[in-house]
Amino acid sequence: MAANYEYDDAPAANYEGESGGEGGYDPNFVPDSVKSFVVHMYRHIREKNVYEIHQMCETSFQTLSERLFKETPWPCVEAIAPYVDNDHVFCLLYREMWFRHLYARLSPTLKQRIDSYDNYCSLFQVVLHGVVNMQLPNQWLWDMVDEFVYQFQSFCQFRAKLKNKTEQEIALLKQHDKAWNVYGVLNFLQALVEKSTIVQILEQDKDGLEQFTATDGYDYSGGSNVLKVLGYFSMVGLLRVHCLLGDYHTGLKWLQPIDITQQGVYTSVIGCHIATIYHYGFANLMLRRYVDAVREFNKILLYIYKTKQYHQKSPQYEQILKKNEQMYALLAVCLSLCPQTKLVDESVNSQLREKYGEKMMRMQRYDDEAFVIFDELFSYACPKFITPSAPSFEEPLVNYNQDAYRLQLKMFLYEVKQQQLLAGVRTFLKVYSSISLAKLAKYMEVDESTLRTILLTYKHKTHSVDSDGRIISNADIDFYVNNDKIYVVETKPAKRHGDFFLRQIAKFDAVHIVYHAFKLRNG
Repeated sequence: MAANYEYDDAPAANYEGESGGEGGYDPNFVPDSVKSFVVHMYRHIREKNVYEIHQMCETSFQTLSERLFKETPWPCVEAIAPYVDNDHVFCLLYREMWFRHLYARLSPTLKQRIDSYDNYCSLFQVVLHGVVNMQLPNQWLWDMVDEFVYQFQSFCQFRAKLKNKTEQEIALLKQHDKAWNVYGVLNFLQALVEKSTIVQILEQDKDGLEQFTATDGYDYSGGSNVLKVLGYFSMVGLLRVHCLLGDYHTGLKWLQPIDITQQGVYTSVIGCHIATIYHYGFANLMLRRYVDAVREFNKILLYIYKTKQYHQKSPQYEQILKKNEQMYALLAVCLSLCPQTKLVDESVNSQLREKYGEKMMRMQRYDDEAFVIFDELFSYACPKFITPSAPSFEEPLVNYNQDAYRLQLKMFLYEVKQQQLLAGVRTFLKVYSSISLAKLAKYMEVDESTLRTILLTYKHKTHSVDSDGRIISNADIDFYVNNDKIYVVETKPAKRHGDFFLRQIAKFDAVHIVYHAFKLRNG
């Protein structure tokens, strides 16, 4: 059990009263509870006490933030430095948490956004080129990578809203043109992957020569887990950055060393688990690999469905619920473009029908109303795409923060439009086991030449190239043409009798319990 330090019960009034102002913020004032927090945190980091560090980050830091710093930043790093021997690395870690709190609860200024980038640069430089003798919780290491990418995304969105920028902000943007530069962000993440040798470690892990997965990335021999685990999470960070840039092939390529069909270090942190599958699924959706997207969305949605009650007190709970809803919307889109209901678990399918059943039926019609729904669900569930390049300050200042999103939406709806005729083909192919080209052309009110083009388009659109370069089918029905006749091959799902009997046994047990309770009450 975690030690119960005195800062857990620190009253908010102490901070406001002792700060000398009427609720004003004094960055140099350090309440006793904060002194106690940083002293204990510093000691636990030096002792590599991962459990206590985790408790302090997830519980004590959140408690203090809620009670003392709900609408103000934490004390500045210079104020707390004397209590931690002016330790350079600890001060960098403290500032990382300081900026994360600032982004979560307040609106950072342009100067603070730039300062946060500088702090990440200094912190990652220490990890990459210094001697790091620490063990930090996976949650904190994931938060570093996650927040680094989030702040990069936030900066790009902020910079792209040029219309209302002040002269001082424009001057600052010109002066710090390297801050949150896309190449700098990608270089740090790639450097962490390469310097950590995490790809080789994971390969050896599969062969039983390493214990990385079995130990959740921790080093129980007295070493440090920081570089290895940051390198591991940076692969997920690279997937996310490339999704924000619309480069889905490269994003999935960076994720390849992680086998997402198995439990891994990425599943040890719920936020990382969800972010990985969300971006993996979205990238596959945009590459027309619908089966892969449906399969992984189903697994993560089932996992959240079964476990979300255990995360209700987590700081990430709201984000879990939001991503859960977004992934249901993406699953609805995938299944509307590529019906694969046999891949979806019964409880997930039930939730999906409750949320989007009516909209999915309307999307199957491929009329103007269907496009409005595709537009709506994509806009709700897609990542916040970014334009990474700096603006030209010589031209008239306009907002361009929506440009990348509009481009991705246009590409997606163009794909939907191309599949409009395919819905009609699929309907007929579901009915017949064989049919002549002339007959189907007559039913579809097109000539035979046009029908052949439609059938070739259907073949193309229901096949995609997987990560290994192989052509795979996304269709639940297939066909071939021989001597002007179409022969349909429907893939029939294997009947899962075991699942059916288990559900009936569970229902019978429930009835049995109710019957006995009724019998006891009525003598």
